Amino acid sequence: MAVSLFQIAVDAHDVRGLARFWCRVLDWAVLFDHPEEVVIGAGPDTWPGIVFLPVPEGKTVKNRLHLDLSPDDQEAEVARLLALGARRADVGQGEDVTWVVLADPEGNEFCVLRPKETLLD
Repeated sequence: MAVSLFQIAVDAHDVRGLARFWCRVLDWAVLFDHPEEVVIGAGPDTWPGIVFLPVPEGKTVKNRLHLDLSPDDQEAEVARLLALGARRADVGQGEDVTWVVLADPEGNEFCVLRPKETLLD
């Protein structure tokens, strides 16, 4: 049986607001907008995408799954993301790690890695 990753689902209180945040982060577009789900992606024929689904409960613990972003300039990207509404997050990563942990406006953690060319150093 063949299978491929279609999209990543994210629970949210404000599906449109969180979708807008991630569109700005990734320079993606809204591909489908409905009160019960908002789908974003790099383009209409490019997958995987991210779907935001409404839930009544709030986030209570560290995410078991998170996104890793690979920027050209880690420091500049962290500053840009903080300006977009992200905040720094502590998930027990310590001070000597090479990535920066942030959280989106609803508290979902994600990491900003070092630039790709330095990942193998």
